[in-house]
Amino acid sequence: MLLKDILENMDYEVIQGDINQEISALTYDSREKKVDSLFVCIKGFTLDGHDKAQEAVGNGARAILVEREIPISDDITVIKVADTRNGMAKAAVNFYNKPADSLNVIGITGTNGKTSITHFLKAILDQADKKTGIIGTLGTLMNEKIIPTNNTTPEAIDLQRFLSDMKDSEHDYCLMEVSSHSLQLKRSAYTSFSTGIFTNLSPDHLELHKTMDDYFEAKAELFTMTNKFNIVNVDDFYGQKLVQQLNNPEVKTLSYGIHEKADFYATDINYSFDQTTFTVHTPNESAQITIHLPGEIYVSNSLAAIAAAYCNGINMEAIQNGLNTVKNISGRLETVYKQGDFRVVVDFAHTEDALQKALTVLRPFVSGRLILVFGVYADMSENGRDKRYGMGRVAAEYADFSIVTLDNPKKHDIKTIMKETTDALERNKGSYIAIEDRAEAIRCAIEMSHSDDCILLAGKGHETTQIIGDREIHFSEKEIVQEAMQTKTF
Repeated sequence: MLLKDILENMDYEVIQGDINQEISALTYDSREKKVDSLFVCIKGFTLDGHDKAQEAVGNGARAILVEREIPISDDITVIKVADTRNGMAKAAVNFYNKPADSLNVIGITGTNGKTSITHFLKAILDQADKKTGIIGTLGTLMNEKIIPTNNTTPEAIDLQRFLSDMKDSEHDYCLMEVSSHSLQLKRSAYTSFSTGIFTNLSPDHLELHKTMDDYFEAKAELFTMTNKFNIVNVDDFYGQKLVQQLNNPEVKTLSYGIHEKADFYATDINYSFDQTTFTVHTPNESAQITIHLPGEIYVSNSLAAIAAAYCNGINMEAIQNGLNTVKNISGRLETVYKQGDFRVVVDFAHTEDALQKALTVLRPFVSGRLILVFGVYADMSENGRDKRYGMGRVAAEYADFSIVTLDNPKKHDIKTIMKETTDALERNKGSYIAIEDRAEAIRCAIEMSHSDDCILLAGKGHETTQIIGDREIHFSEKEIVQEAMQTKTF
């Protein structure tokens, strides 16, 4: 494609070179060997692509998109824009010929519940014989194969390439988890969403957004990009706020909830650990629903999936059958070991709200002690301290015994993380011990457990690595549990 066509509908300045040249690829990674490519200089959290432009040229780049002037040879075309992240998003959409316009793209945003909703909704669409892909926390699912990705929502170039591949392989739907990072950092900008779903909002990622209002506004950006339906959880305070500010008459807003009046709601809810049943009420009919995950949160998440399917013309039989096929979701209240009344459960709960919900869901099904193993990933800012305190308070209030350990501490101060979390437990009179080594913490929980206890391993969920400093090591909680249980006796 000609560079001038890639730059279509962008405000730019040609610093040097020719925009009437063929570009064969887009890249933001200077290490990638891509001949005749356009390299986009984006500022990351630790590196600035402007400092890597020469490396990109050495690997085949013929044009560079910049925010500031850089020293580069005269034979390289340099294009300047105000914001290269925004420019990269527009360039990617143009380069891949607006692939979202040929798909039914459903975007899901919110602090918790995004992954569960994509799984529920895909199962429903499968029952309706719709070919469906997923882009989200567990990777990109396309043609029933998982492609690992580093971010919940990939960078703009990767995102548009995935959408283009789905279009080419004749997918009907793409279900996309849209993170606040992706919205703030323009990864999903200029993507056409048919439907947007808002789940909830609780403190998270405040190292980027600083305040809850900023976090909310980042999430709300998705709903300016939809063209058919907005589906909002009105049990959530920020969901109610979102409904009040949505005012596009061409995009219909529909609500779901359990406690508040809503367009899609549940009654007659019956919980057990392995199965939850309820009656769903839609604007036009009611039906019996069975899901195989416990707790109110999964009733809420299934309501979101039901609403999205219903709005997109999927019949109730496919909705019922689809939801009934979802037996588990990786790292979401997933039982990784069970013997009699004893269970070890893994959950991705890594925020104060999610941890409280997970413990509350498990409590009615535990006849012995509810033992929690958890760490807190947050930076060293005041927001990070608040998150550690909040999760420590929840642990003290809702678990019988806690083992405080590490999540993904990365380069943050481990001693501070541990101390601030344990201080919160002490102030809230929680019973606990602290073990930095997460594998050792899991083994300790198993050793101290009795036959009627339940152990919750919270924070990492589906993840199979742990990041400590600059090292990313293999770390599978399932493997650690299975190994430890081989020598466990009750």
